[in-house]
Amino acid sequence: MYLNREPVKITWQPVKITCRRTVGPAVCSCGWTGPERQLDWDDIGDRDLAQAAGGTADACSQDWDVHTEEVEQSAVPLPEAVTSLLTQLQEEIEKLEKTSPLAAVRAARRLEVTAVEVAYWPAHEARKNATSEQAATALGLNESDARKLMARFGRWSPYR
Repeated sequence: MYLNREPVKITWQPVKITCRRTVGPAVCSCGWTGPERQLDWDDIGDRDLAQAAGGTADACSQDWDVHTEEVEQSAVPLPEAVTSLLTQLQEEIEKLEKTSPLAAVRAARRLEVTAVEVAYWPAHEARKNATSEQAATALGLNESDARKLMARFGRWSPYR
């Protein structure tokens, strides 16, 4: 059985969608929640939201920057030589991305493999010597993410 169908003409009409809401607070996996920011819709009016609410976005970014700095300060400090090498490596991969994106991805992949290789024994030692709460604080993560990271590096089940 065949159905005889007439072609259907579809026309699209632009629709202006207006969403009037507050900017939700920034949320971090560690459990931190930033302050909620209100958008002044009377002030924004019909202007482009990205431009009109730029000050609110900047405030949210500042809240996030303060939080990440606090997390970094509470995490176990890295030796300056390691920090310097990691920074240099990041800069070199970012430069490489401009000329050869695939080479940059390969370099990042090598970095990932190296991390898994060198973190195996330290993950096992840390598991013996630190509670999950201590590990989370030292790594700048929540307990769940720290447990998963340690399990990945130590090559054990995160559910054990």
